[in-house]
Amino acid sequence: MGWPLFGETSDFLKSGQKFIKIRRARYGELFRSHILGCPTVISTDPALNRYILLNEGRGLIPGYPQSMLDILGKWNIAAVQNSLHKTMRGAMLALINPSMIKDHLLSDINNFMDIHFQHWNDRVINLQDKTKEMALLLSLKQVMSMNSGPKAEAFMLEFYKLVEGTISMPINLPGTSYRRGFQARENVLRMLREVLRERRASTDTHNDMIAMLLNDKEEEDGASVNSKLTDEQILDLLISIINAGYETVSTTTMMAVKYLHDNPEALRQLREEHLAIKRRKNPGETVNWDDYKSMKFTRSVIYETLRIATIVNGVLRKTTQDMEMKGFLIPKGWRIYVYMAETNQDNFLYPDFSTFNPWRWQEKNGDSLLYFMAFGGGSRLCPGKELGLVEISMFLHYFVTRYRWEEVGGDEILSFPRVVAPKGLRIKVSEY
Repeated sequence: MGWPLFGETSDFLKSGQKFIKIRRARYGELFRSHILGCPTVISTDPALNRYILLNEGRGLIPGYPQSMLDILGKWNIAAVQNSLHKTMRGAMLALINPSMIKDHLLSDINNFMDIHFQHWNDRVINLQDKTKEMALLLSLKQVMSMNSGPKAEAFMLEFYKLVEGTISMPINLPGTSYRRGFQARENVLRMLREVLRERRASTDTHNDMIAMLLNDKEEEDGASVNSKLTDEQILDLLISIINAGYETVSTTTMMAVKYLHDNPEALRQLREEHLAIKRRKNPGETVNWDDYKSMKFTRSVIYETLRIATIVNGVLRKTTQDMEMKGFLIPKGWRIYVYMAETNQDNFLYPDFSTFNPWRWQEKNGDSLLYFMAFGGGSRLCPGKELGLVEISMFLHYFVTRYRWEEVGGDEILSFPRVVAPKGLRIKVSEY
């Protein structure tokens, strides 16, 4: 299980999927290790993984590493449990549920995308940078009405460092990812506290998530679920919302564009779906909720991107009691790493699994949907799922109806511990 303190963390972070494949071949679908500072059982079994995600509370609680708890906050929605999790999830859903998206957020997303794609023609674009910028600026707009400018740039610079530190050893030494991430958290909290202070001192009206949280928190009758949240919990909730709307959305968008570039027939069908929506519109009319719901092939492209790229490699749970699983005793206090890549590459569930095939999602194979856990499951089903799908769909709509593109280099993709193009993903864009 490696060195006493670090265990096999270095090998795990360095060679992730290879690390797991070698041990799975040697020990089977369930094996033990010591990663991210904890003794951990790694599960690659689809049925067991599904059971673990759907049965929180039955001897299982969130088990995220110390670095993630320190940097995202002890009140982040992925870490809290029981009634507090229900309260914070309810507050989050009140802000980003389908009705809120339809009635309030969708028009802002349309306006943002229209501006975001201006001046791309006849330029070389680093797609990774642009999708990161898109996802984070959208979150800042939705959370605190912050538009592109010096304040947004300062916030984004700190938030990028914060995210990088979440998957690291909690070693608080100069130059470590953990130290940079923790310092970035302090800077992000300082900026968020300043926004809260300004809002409470102002009589101006704002139509954003902070305004809703503060208004609900200050209701006298206590009817709102948000009235139960302290300021520190609100701050961690805001970081959770921004983080949830950033990394998964930006990376999935980048990889969807790459896969579409590499699969002309999929791009042709997706573009036709969006051109058909555009042809139905009068001049100046934007995409509405019914248009979004009609994007069937687009949703299939997004699901296949999530599967084949494994944007979410896995999640961690912690045992609160000794547990027996598949004939093995897992001691109390151990972590279980629910590893999703093996399931996403299961040839029975996804025939010819290495091929990008969005049409497989239109066949409605029961098992492939049953074991597709990219959005989590049970009480931990991602509350931002629909908003993320809307944002990716809208990016693709504006992009493919305005432009065509070619890759011009820097197309190396690393898949672990997070999906990233280390040298960027550069594309040459021209008008469609």
